[in-house]
Amino acid sequence: MFVVVKKNSLLFAVALTLLFVVLTVSVGYGQASAVFFGVSTRKVPVYSVETENKVVALTFDAAWGADKTQGIIDILNEHGADATFFLVGFWVDKFEAETKKIADAGLEIANHSNNHLNMAKLPEDEIEKEIISVNERISKLTGKTPKFFRPPYGAYNNKLLDTVAGLDMITIQWSIDTLDWKGLSAKEITERVVPKAKNGDIILFHNNSDNVLKALPLVLVGLKNKGFSFVRLSDLVLTENYYIDNNGIQHKKN
Repeated sequence: MFVVVKKNSLLFAVALTLLFVVLTVSVGYGQASAVFFGVSTRKVPVYSVETENKVVALTFDAAWGADKTQGIIDILNEHGADATFFLVGFWVDKFEAETKKIADAGLEIANHSNNHLNMAKLPEDEIEKEIISVNERISKLTGKTPKFFRPPYGAYNNKLLDTVAGLDMITIQWSIDTLDWKGLSAKEITERVVPKAKNGDIILFHNNSDNVLKALPLVLVGLKNKGFSFVRLSDLVLTENYYIDNNGIQHKKN
């Protein structure tokens, strides 16, 4: 009986080794290790940034509508707050004047794709076209090329993140979602942001949500009363010598 058990154990070990070899050849060492040892190799974008500075980054996604954009700019200026706008390509085409106003106000413009598709489902060449075409139009209008990309619907995978990195850009998500697009009241939006805010948070708004003009001043005042300042992503997100942990928090390498 002892010999039979030992032989079966040996056969099992050999089978596992062969399985690992097959995985290594077919999907590569890193992915094979993940399957074999149960370790995740899924990459993540930047959700927030580790920092000792009491700062947060306000971000506004713009895909549909623009009639509240000037109001947002005015409120930000009134409170001395910087912010970053993620623009979709067809929004830029329709609202060139507003795009220029955002840039002229000293606010940062980033890339939110050309057609607001689920980018994770696209092949690499289509992903590149979606991003590059927007960068080119924004650069032509403002003289500055976006450094950051936010995937529509927050949908991403390793292919998308690698493609964005290959374009020398950084993929950005958010750590606080106002859910303003759901029609929440100004009070509800404020309560989703102010009590939760911490250093290095990236806060998601939408430029044409129902109550953004009512909520934004309340959020700004509430956060300022807690000692926070408001910076552009380029003043918060590290572009070199960093790593991103499993929770999407960006850290500076020692």
